[in-house]
Amino acid sequence: MLMEVEKMEEREVKRSREEHAIVLDFLPNGYPFQSRPGQMSMPIVQALGKEHMILLELVPKKDVKLQPHEEVYIGEGKREQIHHINGKLAPEKLTSTAKAELEFVVMNLVRKKEKDFIDFFNKAQPLSTRMHSIELIPGMGKKRMWEILDERQTKPFESFADFKKRVKLLPDIEKSIIRRIMLEITTEQKHYLFVDR
Repeated sequence: MLMEVEKMEEREVKRSREEHAIVLDFLPNGYPFQSRPGQMSMPIVQALGKEHMILLELVPKKDVKLQPHEEVYIGEGKREQIHHINGKLAPEKLTSTAKAELEFVVMNLVRKKEKDFIDFFNKAQPLSTRMHSIELIPGMGKKRMWEILDERQTKPFESFADFKKRVKLLPDIEKSIIRRIMLEITTEQKHYLFVDR
């Protein structure tokens, strides 16, 4: 059984390996309504991968208690708090606590990785002859997309503040990125810009 779990874990994580995850919810008694009479429920952690923003279901080690927003190591090395990764977590399985915490966790990750998101705008490419990847960001139409492309040719963007200063009448860029990430995490998309699925 343990070998099966390890093999499944290897397949699951090989595609987009996460080293760290942020706890969204901790269920010490597992999912309500899922345990059978007389069966011990396994504790469950619902988490978001820090690097690829993948929703994950984790199983903590015995006697480990975790809080939302806590960071846990889930990489190949010795794990202190997590026993194993059950796999990806379907958005509809998120608890109400996890759903409430998700946007805050995403917002914190966006702020911490500001440079990566600015790099996206500096390097973004067309998806087809009629559609540019920048247009997938909420609030970005063709007009703003052309303005961004012109501005980045003059000089690459350096920060959210620089972006806001140089692209006029722009909706809050940070909030727009957060909205796009939330869409990619919670609903099926044709194109994924920031989340590995």
